[in-house]
Amino acid sequence: MSQTSHLAREIATQPDDWARTIGRLDEFRGVLPRPGERVATIGCGTSWFMGQAYAARRESLGQGVTDAFAASEHRLARHYDRVVVVSRSGTTTEVIAVVEQLRAAEVPHVSIVATPGTPVAEASSSTIVLDDVDEQSVVQTRFATTTLALLRASLGDDLAPVVDQARAVLAEDASSALGPLLTAEQLTFLGRDWSNGIASEAALKLRESSQFWAESYPAMEYRHGPISIAAPGRAVWAFGQVPDGLAGEVRATGAHFEHRDLDPMADLVRLHRLCLARAQAAGLDPDAPRNLTRSIVLD
Repeated sequence: MSQTSHLAREIATQPDDWARTIGRLDEFRGVLPRPGERVATIGCGTSWFMGQAYAARRESLGQGVTDAFAASEHRLARHYDRVVVVSRSGTTTEVIAVVEQLRAAEVPHVSIVATPGTPVAEASSSTIVLDDVDEQSVVQTRFATTTLALLRASLGDDLAPVVDQARAVLAEDASSALGPLLTAEQLTFLGRDWSNGIASEAALKLRESSQFWAESYPAMEYRHGPISIAAPGRAVWAFGQVPDGLAGEVRATGAHFEHRDLDPMADLVRLHRLCLARAQAAGLDPDAPRNLTRSIVLD
């Protein structure tokens, strides 16, 4: 895989980043949620979607009620035993406001950040700094997926096979890895359970990096309207479990149906490769998306 941009280099390190950070789990376990606790996650954009994936996975494993909120739309008044805050920059205005609220209410919380010494890192009651996976590209990839890897490992998920799958995805020839996705005129991403967060993140990444329109939906909701735009030249990419009959229904429209028997986190790395390819084809700089900055800091 070509590594001519910061984004390309950051995508390529992900399997090693996951393995290295999971190896530090015992260092962090004391401040991460415990089984049975009521937990909320807080984030913006990509960090929110990683929180969604973690929340659904935690609940599906029976480890306790877990909600995921955008920082601007939280419901922390519902009372939680612990809150997980995710912020790469540590400077996002809405996230800082939530941390201040948590401290004032003396709610146990841990913030996961990439940059030490920032307002979120300094104000939180507990902080996990993953500065070795910080990024120079505006587009988030390895910090977000490494955070999710750490959170999944804390739930007891064995990610060794996922690391191997991601390495295989990165080593694969682009035409084999991406095929008709390279030329599709529109993409819709689908997920189920915890892979809903992955699907939302996939659509966001493609929009950010290559100005390419993409949507995301829960897989069972796709028949309830969105399938109406499926057509020849378009594609539907499903992460994780696929509802019975859905692949055939999509193919009957003439659209391409994309699915691999991969852990959704490893398959997201394949999507990252598509982001790079589509940005290159459009003549765009994937490190500096239009109208975006590394952090949203409001007056």
